Amino acid sequence: MTEALTFANPQVQRLRRLLGRRSSRSEEGAFVVEGASLLTQALDAGWDVEVQFVAAGGEPVECDAPVLRLGPNVIERVASTQTPQPLLAVVRTRRPAMPAAASLVLVADRLGDPGNAGTIIRSAEAAGADAVVLTPGSVDPFNPKVVRASAGSLFRVPVVEASLDEIGLRLLGTSSHHGAVYTDADLAGPLAIVVGNEAHGLPADAPVGAWVTIPSCGAVESLNAAMAATLLLFEAVRQRRERRQ
Repeated sequence: MTEALTFANPQVQRLRRLLGRRSSRSEEGAFVVEGASLLTQALDAGWDVEVQFVAAGGEPVECDAPVLRLGPNVIERVASTQTPQPLLAVVRTRRPAMPAAASLVLVADRLGDPGNAGTIIRSAEAAGADAVVLTPGSVDPFNPKVVRASAGSLFRVPVVEASLDEIGLRLLGTSSHHGAVYTDADLAGPLAIVVGNEAHGLPADAPVGAWVTIPSCGAVESLNAAMAATLLLFEAVRQRRERRQ
């Protein structure tokens, strides 16, 4: 039986770097998936798994990747959650291009929060969007919090890293204070809906063709970025469905 790996083992230290450092994920072209459910979804979607790390009480997912056993308390020191899953896997990254026939895209401009990014990716899949775009300055799509919050959608929705002028679709900017009410705007044609940074929104000079806003009541200034993105995506889906009828 193979000896269990200690915290000092080089492969464990690599695992720790991939969880904690964007630069390591970028340089090595790999990231970490936590838990059997997410790993199974990655495998079902055809992603390449390098290696599985299994803690005491855990079981590997059946695939061709080698399995390494972790010693006592190692996973607690490595994992990015307080109650870690007993399985971590290193998966190769993908850098997809924009789908050629894309007609509904969600763009997150300089988005900073990994939970928002993961939720947006999940909402994009649920709405049937063709891709999610993260512009330069946004959170890493392979950040472990993004991976968890996407609930597996990261493995099925193309997540493209591109600037606003590289998208090739009509850009519709979102604002908390100006633009047409979103239900009055035309969201039925080929479109990229752009949501901005959580703290600052989209800059006033963003290269968008038009602006929309989501009215709110009371003292609420605006919705959370992921909530706004979800609402706008499903409004676009509703309008497209009605147009086809």
